[in-house]
Amino acid sequence: MATRPDRLTAGRPYPLGSTWDGLGVNFAVFSAHAERIDLCIFDTSGRREIARLALPECTDEVWHGYLPDAGPGLQYGYRAHGPYDPRNGHRFNAHKLLLDPYAKRISGEVKWADALFGYRVGSPRGDLSFDRRDSAAAMPRAVVTIDESFNWGNDARPHVPWADTVIYEAHVRGATIRHPDIAIPERGTFSALADPRFIDHLHTLGVTTVELLPVQAFLQDRFLAEKGLRNYWGYSTLCFFAPEPRYLADGALLNLQVAVRRLHAAGIEVILDVVYNHTCEGGEAGPTLSLRGLDHASYYRLMPGDARHLINDTGCGNTLNVTHPRVLQMVMDSLRYWATTFHVDGFRFDLGANLGREANGFDPGSGFFDVIRQDPLLSRLKLISEPWDIGPGGYQLGNHPSGFAEWNDKYRDCVRRFWRGDEGQRPELAARLMGSGDIFEHHGRRPWASVNFVTAHDGFTLHDAVSYEQKHNEANGEDNRDGHNENYSANWGSEGPSDDQAVVDVRNRVKRAMLATLLFSYGTPMLLAGDEFGHSQKGNNNAYCQDNETTWIDWEAAALPENQALYRFVCRLVALRKAHPSLRSDRYLHGRVELAPGLADVAWFDPDGEPVSAEAWNDPQGRALALRRACRTEQSIDITLVVFNAGVDAKQFTLPQPQFIWRRALDSAVPEPTKEDGVQGPITVEAHSAVLLVTRADGNPA
Repeated sequence: MATRPDRLTAGRPYPLGSTWDGLGVNFAVFSAHAERIDLCIFDTSGRREIARLALPECTDEVWHGYLPDAGPGLQYGYRAHGPYDPRNGHRFNAHKLLLDPYAKRISGEVKWADALFGYRVGSPRGDLSFDRRDSAAAMPRAVVTIDESFNWGNDARPHVPWADTVIYEAHVRGATIRHPDIAIPERGTFSALADPRFIDHLHTLGVTTVELLPVQAFLQDRFLAEKGLRNYWGYSTLCFFAPEPRYLADGALLNLQVAVRRLHAAGIEVILDVVYNHTCEGGEAGPTLSLRGLDHASYYRLMPGDARHLINDTGCGNTLNVTHPRVLQMVMDSLRYWATTFHVDGFRFDLGANLGREANGFDPGSGFFDVIRQDPLLSRLKLISEPWDIGPGGYQLGNHPSGFAEWNDKYRDCVRRFWRGDEGQRPELAARLMGSGDIFEHHGRRPWASVNFVTAHDGFTLHDAVSYEQKHNEANGEDNRDGHNENYSANWGSEGPSDDQAVVDVRNRVKRAMLATLLFSYGTPMLLAGDEFGHSQKGNNNAYCQDNETTWIDWEAAALPENQALYRFVCRLVALRKAHPSLRSDRYLHGRVELAPGLADVAWFDPDGEPVSAEAWNDPQGRALALRRACRTEQSIDITLVVFNAGVDAKQFTLPQPQFIWRRALDSAVPEPTKEDGVQGPITVEAHSAVLLVTRADGNPA
């Protein structure tokens, strides 16, 4: 700035946020209940407030002003004047510096101090008291950004068909921070995702889509900082537009753009896990950092008849009020920003049931879903919901609208229970293997709507699911009270690491069997990063605060022979799924179509080679099952037979009619490839194992 003006000109109410036009910067921020909003300008260090200017105009509840001769790099914040009246939902406190909700970049981080709270911490009146201390020294500032244009060249979204999609859920930091071949300054950042060695790993594995845990700027929560822990997962959003600063290797947005560009060049999609159900400001006793100070009563859902308290359908203290048009606009503007500026290919919505909750409960025709489904850009991206929260009617698996896929926890639980050897799992396993049509087959939805997973960031890793019967979250500092208590896991002989080779062998066999089940099921498979190497979190099933070697993938350990064997096994599974269309489908099949004499598109068999009878389906002791699927290709009929044996003893299977000459493509009992052609007679399937037989036919059985 050449000179420091003593006031702003009117500016424009749109777009929201700060916008540089080459001559100055326009500022616009929504607040329906503020009486005045001040723009606070800081020096280049961000430590000293050098000007405080009132936004001169308010149009349609958007406060705005224009600062001439200002430009990119300017650090700023807001102060909002209005009633401090918690009983009526208002918590204005102009002593608190507020982060612009539309900030594209932020400088600095929250430094925990009582001054961050709008009330006097420790006061007998609690949040009804009023705190006059200035919070600026403890607050990050928004930064005016230059046009984020990037030369995308001939970049095009891979647009991988849903039926061909294989998702790899990864954490930006955890996936790369220990990679020895990536430059140290880039490890744990977006730049590491762009490294050819990391991309080669994804390419060799065969995954088509990377799903990143939250990358929007998030808060390091006070209760964690006081215990010497850190918010690792990132589900505590501070700003819906700014990337997490720690993930920008040199502070430039270019880091993420380059990463997406290179992943796209390799044919790999990028999906972001986004958190629009709550913010980091927590409940009524939480700090005043942004939305709370700008317009608490508009941005958050308040308890009817008791506006002092917030509705907490998220378990995080507050619930974002996406039924408010300006709040919904903010969410949509954020989604479009990530889709246009960074070319991401889709979004996974944390606690998605919350976003669809209207006044009368969850509604697949809610404003949130409607506005996304009609959007010409967002509606064409991959959209995934976590279909639950802790609010009323919070479990909505299968009830989301067409166009959305959903995390299927019923799949996870059933597969774990089947391979653990639980009774009565065969009927449900059959439904899960075929894309969970009992849940999703309505309103034109397809099998891909079921995102199948055995493990995810939340819960045990695959290795831990076969090594621990109980959670071991002591390192979280909550006396092991946090995390799920029922994990449908088994330790197969001893809790935790074992030197007993017999125990280790069973564990490895069950891991391979669960992975084979996942990749041979209809629906969209999702792998957890590190599972391909047998990564362990030492039994921690809620490692949200473990930003350390508990969660970081150990790439040197991954290079050990036994872990490389598992990696090669997963690569083969993905390759087989890709090579055989009968192992995946974009339509629900019911065994009603005959592709050749005696050859239905789907058929189920018992070990004797006969179709499973109604009585046998209901046998709780049944732990063996064969699934034959067939589909037409341009040249022939692709036929696969997957045989499962979750029992403790080897099982002989008679191959069903009509007779074919099969090739044994995979046996999960052994980690390395098996080459056996000309299989016609009975086969033996080892305990805790799955076998895949494949063949092609011209329509005439052999």
